[in-house]
Amino acid sequence: MKALILAAGYATRLYPITRKYPKSLLEVNGQPIINHIIDSLRPEKDIDEIIVITNSKFLNFFKKWKSGFCTKIKLTLIDDETEDNETRLGAIGDMDFAIEKNRIKDDLLVIGGDNLFGKEVVDFLKFAKEKRNPSIGVYDIKDLSSATHYGVVNLDRFKRIINFQEKPKRPRSSLVAMCLYYFPRENLSLIKGYLGNRSKSSDATGLYIDWLRKKLPVYGFVFKSFWFDIGSHQSYNHAKDRLLV
Repeated sequence: MKALILAAGYATRLYPITRKYPKSLLEVNGQPIINHIIDSLRPEKDIDEIIVITNSKFLNFFKKWKSGFCTKIKLTLIDDETEDNETRLGAIGDMDFAIEKNRIKDDLLVIGGDNLFGKEVVDFLKFAKEKRNPSIGVYDIKDLSSATHYGVVNLDRFKRIINFQEKPKRPRSSLVAMCLYYFPRENLSLIKGYLGNRSKSSDATGLYIDWLRKKLPVYGFVFKSFWFDIGSHQSYNHAKDRLLV
């Protein structure tokens, strides 16, 4: 299995701190966000390579980070060859770019480079591999008004996604999608199929999951410990406060 960390965004909502510095390398509790993500993957024995996709603007920052980071798992950097927010490929575009660039033919775990979560990722992968279908991490934020800022899911008793709303005005649940996805190798080609029929404005991962669930079963695994989506100054400060040891 390969793990792909999406770190090619330009994080404009976190300006000025991310104007000249990548969000995934911002520190939480003395460590870059990406270090916390990789630490959560260490117990998973099936992952034989971690791929980090970034952009041309921030590539040198990640090269420096990689040179000082120790891991027994193979670590690969990819430049998606974009230089600003206007030319960005977006999350789904970067997934497709990485799959093509590295000729990925294995099961794929995809993680947003700005997501922090507990060490339930091993349980998530066990769940996903048993389902042998695309699966996503979900988290109950227990507040419908806050759910309007996320992709909202409804699950049936088998944990299959039966409804998905991208940033709805009237959420049907408080379960929201994390940027954490498992795709079996046999389903990877669907990413290119989706991009071939969609505009750039449809590149949000939630819209892809909603499209995908109408083609085949997609399941959701509920994380219980914690989850932070670091997309704003408020969420970044919240993560730093909550995870301070």
